Amino acid sequence: MASVSPSSRLNKAVRQQYMSLPQGDKCQVTYIWIDGTGEGLRNKTRTLDKEPESIEEIPEWNFDGSSTYQAEGSNSDMYLIPVCMFRDPFTLDPNKLVLCEVLKYNRLPTESNHRASCNKVMEKMKEHCMWFGMEQEYTLLGTDGHPFSWPINGYPSPQGPYYCGVGANNAYGRDIVECHYKACLYAGIKICGTNAEVMPSQWEFQVGPCEGIEMGDHLWVARFLLHRVCEDFGVVATLDPKPITGNWNGAGCHTNVSTKQMREEDGLQYIEQAIEKLSKKHMEHIRMYDPRGGQDNTRRLTGLHETSSITDFSAGVANRGASIRIPRQVGQEKRGYFEDRRPAANCDPYLVTKVIACTCLLDPEEDEECK
Repeated sequence: MASVSPSSRLNKAVRQQYMSLPQGDKCQVTYIWIDGTGEGLRNKTRTLDKEPESIEEIPEWNFDGSSTYQAEGSNSDMYLIPVCMFRDPFTLDPNKLVLCEVLKYNRLPTESNHRASCNKVMEKMKEHCMWFGMEQEYTLLGTDGHPFSWPINGYPSPQGPYYCGVGANNAYGRDIVECHYKACLYAGIKICGTNAEVMPSQWEFQVGPCEGIEMGDHLWVARFLLHRVCEDFGVVATLDPKPITGNWNGAGCHTNVSTKQMREEDGLQYIEQAIEKLSKKHMEHIRMYDPRGGQDNTRRLTGLHETSSITDFSAGVANRGASIRIPRQVGQEKRGYFEDRRPAANCDPYLVTKVIACTCLLDPEEDEECK
């Protein structure tokens, strides 16, 4: 049995005694931001005099960027700019979670703030009503880094019974999955589903359809909720694209894409046009699909375990071994969406949706935001 954190063993009944105390008209607001790694999330909480009705009522704040890999100690104050507000499923109404952009001392975006440029691109192509849906895979680990519920010395049975499986011998950690799902629904995240994945202790949740910048906002906050729920249970959720070497599936973040034209009658032609454009920018996309310029995906995109090769672009109907999959129903109805199966589980959704929008709808050579 994988180890769990000491904090998860604290007396939760005692905690609940305090959590149920009234707080008057005051509102706790938890500010969430992406740190300098481009993968980690940070948060801190402040009190407002009343419940905010809109994001405009949430004040800017600041933090020490030298402790989050975002600044030097001699000039470390960073600005938190609220951009998206959700209900707080941990401290409950009227309290809020607020996703923030991070700006440097000169009020320019930090190097890990990819939302700013993504939002500019999404505003430019608003007329296309571009929808995204992202399938976030993750793996549950103990605090010792060992996969949750895997034998201490050895491996579970080979892959086969775990995908969408049921039963204590097939589904590891379902309590976490269901609590996360409920937390997302309460918060207002556009979560649309979940399932157990091919490797034991690996799960997936789906967010979408979301239009434009909303995709990145909702996925990042859904990730925050996942880490917080796992914290309560004393385990770790990793987004590593290949957490276990060998004959085990990796973890991706398959991205489903459609525009207004693709969803209309005979929209398949626009899907095919988009795929043709994507084929010419394959390696450029690979560099944007994980935080290390493609190095993480090199371990995952091998052509095995339902992946395409990282070096070759491919597309096909109902083909889960292709770079781009056209669902069979879309091929039959000749309209709908396509699925880009290349993004890694630890991708930045702002970068992924931005580069897809640039390649499919804008001129990456001429548009300043796409360069």
